[in-house]
Amino acid sequence: MLVYAAKRFASLAATLLVATALVFVVLEVIPGDPAEVMLGINAQEDTLAALRAQMGLDRPAWQRYLDWITGFASGDLGTSYTYSVPVADLVAARITVSLPLALLALALSTIIAIPVGVYAASKRGHWQDSGIMALTQVGIAIPNFWFAMLLVFVFAVTLRLVPSGGFPGWEAGIWPALKALMLPAVALALPQAAILARVMRSSLIDALHEDYVRTARAKGLTRTSVLWRHAVRNALIPVLTILGLQFSFLIAGTIIIENVFYLPGLGRLIFQAITQRDLIVVKSVVVLLVASVILVTFLVDLAYALVDPRLRRR
Repeated sequence: MLVYAAKRFASLAATLLVATALVFVVLEVIPGDPAEVMLGINAQEDTLAALRAQMGLDRPAWQRYLDWITGFASGDLGTSYTYSVPVADLVAARITVSLPLALLALALSTIIAIPVGVYAASKRGHWQDSGIMALTQVGIAIPNFWFAMLLVFVFAVTLRLVPSGGFPGWEAGIWPALKALMLPAVALALPQAAILARVMRSSLIDALHEDYVRTARAKGLTRTSVLWRHAVRNALIPVLTILGLQFSFLIAGTIIIENVFYLPGLGRLIFQAITQRDLIVVKSVVVLLVASVILVTFLVDLAYALVDPRLRRR
């Protein structure tokens, strides 16, 4: 098990290193000068040169990459060009919006997907199953930002049940904060619920053909009892794997949704940093999101290896 964990950790660490290089190179080739954005196009060249030197932009790209990745590994995410505060402080302030939003979306997708997937599997071959699969296909195909705008139009503009955007802060109370996060969470959750429901259905159909199910039926247990007491329990293993991966992708998916709803989270921070050419913020936050995906993938792999010993022998 330790050998398997070490191999997976080394592989994912290499993936993270490649991701940092790609993020750095992509941001380096984006047109625009951060110093010029901050001082304006009418700034004097000597003033621009002084600011570039202050921000370290006058050094070679490879040296800036090494300094950045070394600081990142030690927990120093750098200092924002625009806000002149540590990037870690910006992340700490914004994560209080993005993390609850991702958790709420994950809870909604789970609550919706598992019963729907179980029902579809129990009605395999019937019109209910076909209808659910068609709806899940639509849910996967619809972009979440378009769905988010549709939710705003229906529930905020037309029905006026929830605010169309903004975040009052947790100091305003739990209910006002959750109310502001509800529509964004639904916009994030439904596409993920469609994927999860299909995984649950497929996994449960496979479980229903196992020998232990036939044995339980031969002992006289009802179909409903076998379904919920035996098949569903074993079918949840791959579903839990997908859930772990979905959590990281939900955090990454908030980049678009937070801008639709004007939420002050990590996604909004990245968007503002891109428009302001605050490259150190963009690089650090994007790599943090990539690192969270890789970390969750590593933990899911370990958990799955504990369940399936065949993985440890690969």
